[in-house]
Amino acid sequence: MIDWRHPVRAVNVQCIMNSGLIMLSLRDRSDFAGREAAPRLTIKAAISCVGRGLHSGADVRVKLRPAPAGTGIMFHRTDLGMIIPARFDHVTDTRLCTVVSLPEHPDARVGTIEHLMAAISASRIDDLVIDVDAAELPILDGSAAPFLFLIESAGIAEHGGAREVLEMLRPVRVEQGHSFAELRPHHSAGHAGLDMSLAIEFASPAIGRQALSLHLTPESFAQELASARTFTMAAEIEGLRQAGLAKGGSLANAVVVDGAKVMNPEGLRWPDEFVRHKLLDVVGDLALAGAPISGRFLGQRTGHAINNLLLREVFSDAANYRVTRAPLIGAAMHLAAAAAPV
Repeated sequence: MIDWRHPVRAVNVQCIMNSGLIMLSLRDRSDFAGREAAPRLTIKAAISCVGRGLHSGADVRVKLRPAPAGTGIMFHRTDLGMIIPARFDHVTDTRLCTVVSLPEHPDARVGTIEHLMAAISASRIDDLVIDVDAAELPILDGSAAPFLFLIESAGIAEHGGAREVLEMLRPVRVEQGHSFAELRPHHSAGHAGLDMSLAIEFASPAIGRQALSLHLTPESFAQELASARTFTMAAEIEGLRQAGLAKGGSLANAVVVDGAKVMNPEGLRWPDEFVRHKLLDVVGDLALAGAPISGRFLGQRTGHAINNLLLREVFSDAANYRVTRAPLIGAAMHLAAAAAPV
């Protein structure tokens, strides 16, 4: 079991991510040659870690386990003996993180799932069981990099069946005040995958207005998003702790901003780390669609609530999308592009 409660773990993962070793290993483990459609994927072997819950401050143990083809992504509360599907229609709270639960058993819940879900989705994992012994996943270093490291360490395996894709057929948009989130079809037929564009704006001078666009692939996620950490305002921390939250939060697992100042001694991992983390959250929240999305995402000032609202709006009308098999050609092209020098 990997113990992520010590900050040195985050430093080691950051070095490995920057070296590109994770993506080389992922490419080695994903071979689509000779296939008519992209196969479903799971991990080769179970892998465990322990870390602290962001809000509870308690130790949390997590195990990722291979699952049969067609299982999808499932959370297993080992302390309760209950299974919770990682689906948009099981999201019951989005105030500080994304929480899934069972409607008939509201205590059967798992929160702070967005970072792990982003790593799973970007790694193209279709079937996985996530054992967890508490009501929230560990925060680790506040990014998705440690989870991506676990997946890489476990290895990725084909295990039968054809991978499905949710293809957008018409634009779907939701708005909340000055925020919006939208999914659109691709400009031209034959284009696959998810193109993403996000803008954020905060009053804090340390953040201000930031924007980022990218085509989501395993490599672009690993290089551009995975290591971006969650962030908060210094002025909000005391209120959270008085409410019994953020007990496990620290400068080791979050970027703390005070006006124009970043409080973390090491500074930022990118000048625009904030929008990168927000886009990471979008990847994780959209992963709850149950299949990878083929289309274009556009957003402004998004958060977990509007991300989930967008999926609910998409699935409210079957004319918005169609479910099809993931094309082998598209998958092979993305892997080839990831392998090419930049």
